[in-house]
Amino acid sequence: MNAAAPKHPRTPLMALDQALADLLGHVEPLARTEQVPTFDADHRVLAEDLVSDLHVPPQDNSSMDGYALRVADVTEPGVVLPVSQRIAAGHAGGPLQPGTCARIFTGAPVPAGADAIVMQEETREVGGDLHAVHIDVLPALGQWIRRAGEDVSRGKVVLARGQRLTPASIGLAAGIGRAWLTVHARPRVALFSTGDELVMPGDVPPAEMKPGAIYNSNRFFLRALLQRFGCEVSDLGIVPDRRDATLAALKTAADHHDLILTSGGVSVGEEDHIKPAVQQLGSLDLWQIGMKPGKPFAYGRVHRDAGAGDEQRTDCHFIGLPGNPVSSFVTFLLLVRPFLLKLQGASEGHYKPAFRPVMLPAHFNLPKADKRREFLRVRRNANGGLDLFQNQSSGVLTSAAWGDGLVDNPAGATIAHGDLVPYISFADLLA
Repeated sequence: MNAAAPKHPRTPLMALDQALADLLGHVEPLARTEQVPTFDADHRVLAEDLVSDLHVPPQDNSSMDGYALRVADVTEPGVVLPVSQRIAAGHAGGPLQPGTCARIFTGAPVPAGADAIVMQEETREVGGDLHAVHIDVLPALGQWIRRAGEDVSRGKVVLARGQRLTPASIGLAAGIGRAWLTVHARPRVALFSTGDELVMPGDVPPAEMKPGAIYNSNRFFLRALLQRFGCEVSDLGIVPDRRDATLAALKTAADHHDLILTSGGVSVGEEDHIKPAVQQLGSLDLWQIGMKPGKPFAYGRVHRDAGAGDEQRTDCHFIGLPGNPVSSFVTFLLLVRPFLLKLQGASEGHYKPAFRPVMLPAHFNLPKADKRREFLRVRRNANGGLDLFQNQSSGVLTSAAWGDGLVDNPAGATIAHGDLVPYISFADLLA
């Protein structure tokens, strides 16, 4: 009787937090920078500190349409003051004479000598010719005056290097006179899929699909995600399940890109050629992450042509995502997103922690615990709670399209209706 073959111990699953830390440890920000018009800088990452050369606002100005006056001249409601001048935004008035007021409009400089603004709704014209006004209130010192530099002071860093720009920060940059901004270059990403079963929408009508064939949905949402996070994407299509084709695709992609991203082809199946091809051209680590969906994950490097220019002598990053669509979608948001943000120079506060959950009540039951950390597709309801999509299979992309976020459920945990659970919104992960 032959002895049974010895069993090899299973490799323990890697914690998601550890996987993220390891992944971020492999990446340094791109050295390339460029200047872009401030109009076109949304979502770009600053490569310099922005220092203001002026106060904003540059001088005291009115925050209301009304009348500039001296508080000492209005000792009680009902005082009538002659109007000595009219000051519109963009125009400077003369010094305010004691015992008079100035008609002033929002944004106009406050005249020397004035120390308060009374809004026009709290005044009445006297005689109808606006030569004098009746002040109906007792003004407070400094009311409705925006002080010079109260928004930005001269010499202040208003936006720090590594900040990912938003519409508000773009407006702030324009407010200190910056028409152009120096930003980190966009990561160049090569995207391709593997698998002879994959078919592109439009190539074959549904009625003519062969048994086992599926439409390539991953390619569409991964390209959209890459573009949303500021990448220049080269779509290399579907690579046939052959070693020579996989090697050729990797070589071409590595020489002209910063990252190669694939979906599928990182399992132990006989037809998966990504693993040996990346190992032949560089190095590869296959991770089994303790998360559901999305256990298989690969990170590696592909060597560039040694004869290339100086910039291309470094290796090209490689990330292999699982083939199941929900697994691919979730692992992108939780792992690839922070990787890309660090690659394009974002400061740590923008990419780490990668997500910030809020506690919301579960309006569902999850009686069976999983050994892996689960990311459940859920949607907020009108009662302030979370509904669970019925089918949490990693192949059901409907769950991600239906949901508006994820519940981060620890390994071994069950959920009862009413429990407070950590919720991560897709809006935050996609911002």
